[in-house]
Amino acid sequence: MGFFNSSCSFTRFRLVDAVPAELWGQVPEKLKQFAFRDIDDLPEERALGWTSFEDMLDMEWLSAPPEKGAYIVFSLRLDTRRVPAGVIKKHLALALKDEKAKMAEQGKKFVSRERKKELKEQVLLKLRMRFLPVPAEFNVVWATDTGEIWFASTQSKVVELFTEYFIRTFDLHIEPMTPYTLALSLLPEAAAPALDALEPTTFATERD
Repeated sequence: MGFFNSSCSFTRFRLVDAVPAELWGQVPEKLKQFAFRDIDDLPEERALGWTSFEDMLDMEWLSAPPEKGAYIVFSLRLDTRRVPAGVIKKHLALALKDEKAKMAEQGKKFVSRERKKELKEQVLLKLRMRFLPVPAEFNVVWATDTGEIWFASTQSKVVELFTEYFIRTFDLHIEPMTPYTLALSLLPEAAAPALDALEPTTFATERD
C-alpha cells in the first residue's frame, strides 16, 4: 500500500518534540542504521525496517536519496512469516507421537509440559524455515517545514509499529492527528475546555 496507488488510506502525524537542527543532515545515515534486514534465510517470524521510497529492495538508497525538496520520503517494510495453524497442529502431533514412542522404549508414558513446550518451539523453527516471509511496504512522507508526517496505513498494529520505530530511529516523539488534536493545533489554548465539553452528534434518525 502506498501513495503511488490511485487511492490510499493514510494516518497523519505531527511531531511532539522540536527537531534539532543537526538532525536533518543525519537522516540518511539514521535510515541506513535502522534499515530493513532480510530474514529469508533466518527462522524469524517478523522483520521491519526502513527502505527506499522508490524501491523497497533498496536498503542503501542507491536508487534515489530520501530528500525531496521540503520533504523526506522513505518506506517502512514489514515482512511477516505466516505458518498455517493446521500445518503447525499436524507437525506438532507428529513430534509428540515420536516423543511418546521414544519414551515408551524407556518405559515412560508421561510427556511433561516443559517438554511439550520445547517440542513446539522446535517444530515452529523448522516450519518457519520452509515458509518464505510475506513482504509489505508502507510509504512515509515527512514534511520538514510543517513537521507533519503521512504514513500510508490505518491498520492499528502497523501504525503502532511505525510510531515505535520512528521514535527509536530519530528520537522524536510523534502523535496521530485526530480531529481533536487538529482542532487544538488550529485554535487558541483557551478553546480547549470548549472542545472537551463537545458531545458527538447522532446523524441516524430515530424510529418510532
